[in-house]
Amino acid sequence: MANSAGLHVSPEFSAMLERIDALGGALEANADAAEKLGRLTEDTARPLLEAGVVRAAMPENLGGHEFSPRQLIETVERISYHDAAAGWTMMALQLVTGTTAAYLGAVAEADLFPDVAGGDYALLAGHGTRPGRAVPVEGGYLVSGSWQFASGMAHATHVHSAIQVEGTGELRVLAMPKSQVELVDNWDVLGLRATHSIDYHCADVYVPATHTYLATTRAPANGGAIYRLGLVSMAAIGHTGWAFGVGRRLLDEMRRAAAARTGTRNAVVDTAQFHAEYATAEARLRSARAWAMQVWRDIEVTLNAGESPSTEQDTLLRLVLNHATWTVHDVGRTVHLWAGTAAIRRGPMVRFLRDLDTGTQHITSSRMVLQNCGRWLVGAQPQAHWDFLDLTSDQQSDE
Repeated sequence: MANSAGLHVSPEFSAMLERIDALGGALEANADAAEKLGRLTEDTARPLLEAGVVRAAMPENLGGHEFSPRQLIETVERISYHDAAAGWTMMALQLVTGTTAAYLGAVAEADLFPDVAGGDYALLAGHGTRPGRAVPVEGGYLVSGSWQFASGMAHATHVHSAIQVEGTGELRVLAMPKSQVELVDNWDVLGLRATHSIDYHCADVYVPATHTYLATTRAPANGGAIYRLGLVSMAAIGHTGWAFGVGRRLLDEMRRAAAARTGTRNAVVDTAQFHAEYATAEARLRSARAWAMQVWRDIEVTLNAGESPSTEQDTLLRLVLNHATWTVHDVGRTVHLWAGTAAIRRGPMVRFLRDLDTGTQHITSSRMVLQNCGRWLVGAQPQAHWDFLDLTSDQQSDE
């Protein structure tokens, strides 16, 4: 059952970062092979899973580490620094596995998460922005639908998907075995090629009601205060960390490229203009990260007090994600401008630039979310609340 105590801050955090850094060389060495495969290699995925990266987002009472929001941000940031695709994949598996474990009840818990501490638990991947159809039948639903962007599906055992209940319009999230859907091997993209973010579909598959939960819930069946954030706010945590890991790596790659060219004939990296623009990029990245951590620190105080985030806090966590994403995008443009041919030759810098360009297209950092943040902050909808990525005035439901 869910913990009633305040926010859990895991003592495993420092050791987790050390384990990730110990794997950093292998992550980077396997990155090119992973791109060719279209998914992480087993030599990358297995050690990260064994290190407990997914358990970091799972409820403590089930055997997870239940990291706090800022601990999760730094965990994803650290993986993403070594390999953006590995960071994205683990972020996705963290999110949907951790929230599924938190929001499903005892029947699904026994089926999917019998021994989390011992490594016996389902890994979930999937997407929810286009809900499938759920026809109510005795004991559950007949589910049909087609979903996209199932990052990490190559490593998953089960599928997480949004469904809309026929007749009521209720939006729910399901968990079902991966064997019950048809996978579409269509991930042919510019960046994040190793994330295996494929499409999948199914028709009239029975899913028991015990293996679904109300998509808007902020009332966890397992775990503590962090899960009162709800599914979408939990998603913002990982995406924020991913952006900062990628941004930090790109600036470090630029510094290495500059060191290699300093003192050569007509080197642009010896100009005052380059030094000024590099310093500006550093300031923007560090400022964005500091603000994000401030916002999440305030949210952690709220959660620890037994309360749920206010609409202002829900707005700011979305705004800091948008700001982080597009600040890092600008950092990438600065790196691309000054790196010269290093930005076109195969290597880490090019891979991170491509991964960044793809990652910025995620719906959580869209212009519509930014506009909704502005609508609330300017006072245009003072009584509104967030319904996923939309600002609405409807009464919020819970379960």
